[in-house]
Amino acid sequence: VQLQASGGGLVQAGASLRLSCVGSGRTLSRDTTGWFRQAPGKEREFVAAIRWSGGATDYADSVKGRFTISRDNAKNTVYLQMNSLKPEDTAVYYCALKKGSIILSNLRNELAYDYWGQGTLVTVSS
Repeated sequence: VQLQASGGGLVQAGASLRLSCVGSGRTLSRDTTGWFRQAPGKEREFVAAIRWSGGATDYADSVKGRFTISRDNAKNTVYLQMNSLKPEDTAVYYCALKKGSIILSNLRNELAYDYWGQGTLVTVSS
């Protein structure tokens, strides 16, 4: 299983970016996919996730209303649309995959995920 994250870049505050996570070796619609991020000097934190069953989503409070996670089953790709970006959104963003179902309480737990992509850097200037 491989996850390829892309779409990061340098943008100004208020701009938008869309990150993509392409999966190979697994059908993402049958799994739970999450986005996490790690800012310089900080621990990795949960950003958003989409469950395999029904496509239910969950977001960190810090991005709720600004970020949207979605899935294109035909392309085996999960997206993270990021709007109204802030300097505090600067981080390396990782996509992660949990095979099959996941209990709701584990959606935000990085230890629950089985596979990780390589990360893509998002830098937001003020």
